[in-house]
Amino acid sequence: MNEQFFFDTNEIFRDLNPQQREAVNCLDGPLLVMAGAGSGKTRVLTCRLANLIAQGISPRNILAITFTNKAANEMKSRAERLIGAPARDIVLSTFHSFCARLLRREIEITGEFNRNFAIYDASDSRTLIRQCVADLNLDIKIFDTVHLKISDLKNNLIDVAQYRESLSSRRNAYFQNVALIYEQYQKALRENNALDFDDLIFDAVRIFQDYPDVLERYRERFQYISIDEYQDTNVAQYVLTNLLAAKYKNICVVGDADQSIYGWRGADMRNIMNFEHDYPGARVILLEQNYRSTQTILNAANAVIENNFDRKPKSLWTRNEDGEKIHFALCATDKLEAATVAREIRRLVTRENFMYNEIALLYRTNAQSRTFEERFMQEAIPYVIIGGLKFYDRREIKDILAYLHVINNPRDNVHLMRIINVPKRGLGATNLNRLTQIAAEAGLSVFELVADSRLLGQIDGLSPRFRANIKQFVAMMMSFMESARDLSVDNLIRVVLDESGYMQMLKENSEDGKAENLSRIENIGAFVNSAHDFVELNPNGTLEDFLNHVALITDLDTVDEEDSRVKLMTVHAAKGLEFPVVFVVGMEDGLFPHSNSLDDEAELEEERRACYVALTRAEKKLYITAAERRMSFGKTRDQEISRFVDEIPRECLDGSTHAYKPVPMKITPRYKPPTAHRAAQTSTPKPAPVKKSSAAAKNVTWHVGDQINHKLWGMGTIMAVDGKYITIQFTNPKIGMKIFVAQAAPIAKI
Repeated sequence: MNEQFFFDTNEIFRDLNPQQREAVNCLDGPLLVMAGAGSGKTRVLTCRLANLIAQGISPRNILAITFTNKAANEMKSRAERLIGAPARDIVLSTFHSFCARLLRREIEITGEFNRNFAIYDASDSRTLIRQCVADLNLDIKIFDTVHLKISDLKNNLIDVAQYRESLSSRRNAYFQNVALIYEQYQKALRENNALDFDDLIFDAVRIFQDYPDVLERYRERFQYISIDEYQDTNVAQYVLTNLLAAKYKNICVVGDADQSIYGWRGADMRNIMNFEHDYPGARVILLEQNYRSTQTILNAANAVIENNFDRKPKSLWTRNEDGEKIHFALCATDKLEAATVAREIRRLVTRENFMYNEIALLYRTNAQSRTFEERFMQEAIPYVIIGGLKFYDRREIKDILAYLHVINNPRDNVHLMRIINVPKRGLGATNLNRLTQIAAEAGLSVFELVADSRLLGQIDGLSPRFRANIKQFVAMMMSFMESARDLSVDNLIRVVLDESGYMQMLKENSEDGKAENLSRIENIGAFVNSAHDFVELNPNGTLEDFLNHVALITDLDTVDEEDSRVKLMTVHAAKGLEFPVVFVVGMEDGLFPHSNSLDDEAELEEERRACYVALTRAEKKLYITAAERRMSFGKTRDQEISRFVDEIPRECLDGSTHAYKPVPMKITPRYKPPTAHRAAQTSTPKPAPVKKSSAAAKNVTWHVGDQINHKLWGMGTIMAVDGKYITIQFTNPKIGMKIFVAQAAPIAKI
């Protein structure tokens, strides 16, 4: 039954523009909010949640999904400020967090997993897949791509049986091996009572599909659903959303097709583009007023994105001032590009009173950071790389987490084998491998085997010393498991660090002058602090809850915006962030847009969307740089200015400002002539020209299963035909699966 709360609705609608107000007031039925960059979508989502409750909807009937825990926490905090305590009962989380909680309650119905399953991160998954490859006596080189392939299959809800069926008429050795490894990997996950990150959504969907009564319970519970960043959803997330929303159809999705930049990891822009088809009669509201950037920056971003053909027309505008022109510098080399950027950052801090943490440097590929890092170190400019080695990926943190995983789930062989001889306990690799093999043959986990003194006694060839050491290890772990029942997580970690000898190991090594171990000790201290913070926020939280919390932390959740250093990151890592000053570097064809996209119209459009995202991260100042010559694989290559720079109107660019001259000094940058459709201001934007292939000239009709030859990437097979798009799986595993516009793809049918 719906509850009635009483609020000052004027507070909910205060200072909203007409389009935002319309979205907040649209509560029933399907709603699509196309929210441009910086248009206040988080505020709209929050106010709409508050308005639902103000209109009598029980907060327990509301599900709101975001893409980061940080965004979820921010929205819940804002909603609580608007309407108070009722906001706490809204289920507001990421897809993976929601599904993890769902599976803790429901997964035992499948008979395959216990509710205390481990959640394997990417590193754990790769370890297990590598083991599966070895167990199958396959070439270890296949490991480089197979874990990505399996992830892609799960994101598309393709299980082992379905994948094998799709290969029934094909004899390609690579795909047959992928099927073998996929099957072995799933078996190993079950044996370890573990799910990987992709399984969280995959298995939630399967439970909904296989157990209608479970789905019905969740449909009744969540009658109002909001999904943020809908353009970034993959097939599994799309299916999950629509299964839940099918009964009441009170679904609000918010996103921006122009910011869909994660196609390479499974995101499908068609989910948001086809929303009106999925939900006939859906209301569509455009949020085009920008509250972040200057009008000059928006003019540049609008001009670039208008060159994309596959989009819903939208043009950002702002009441902010026009602001400075965009500073463009063409430098002779990549090293001089780094020097130019460093000099300008120094000037911004010393003469214009910007703080280092107000400045971000964005690049297309991680490899570009090296030149800037070297220069920043020379100039003593403090910086931090976002998206590098994450805190929870550091060796010492993963070691202690492995102890906690085994305490929580003794069947977890992957984490057990990580720490069974860390610190050193005289447990040699040869005997441990033998125990692993014996346990597998007996259908037991390694811990179950070694914890059974009768079974351990029946194994020949183990030395008395090895037997004594393994028994001591088992006793220690059993003691930890007992302690976990009574101790808070932070105190349990302290016990593990002390009694396992791990902290003593680090201290002894640091006494030998190893600075790395001093840093590792500091990281361990920070980890204990994070556990303490978790306990304070979750007084009744269990070890299982803490492991869930850590497993579901995303890259953006770890960004400290108050960190007093310049932020270095890829364009893709920058999505969702904003900075007063932004440098977009390496704006050259083949780099941005990336060379892999130049023969593929769909991928080129995604690169352009990434450029649009990069430009709209800037609030006040935007800098763009390029190099005439760049070092690559030990050779210096001539570069061309990015076509995306050409698409920015000249009046938006300032290449000769006294404050931002390249090093050595250049009077003006080199421009290419503007494209024809840019010169004709009233003409309709067209996509970048794509060279037609012989296949396009012949107007070939494509079918699933057709064998093709690509002029650059060689042999492949058509996996899907969807309107004007075709999906090709290339024989070369390094190329993988790609999507093309059929009539523009440089391919020929075999």
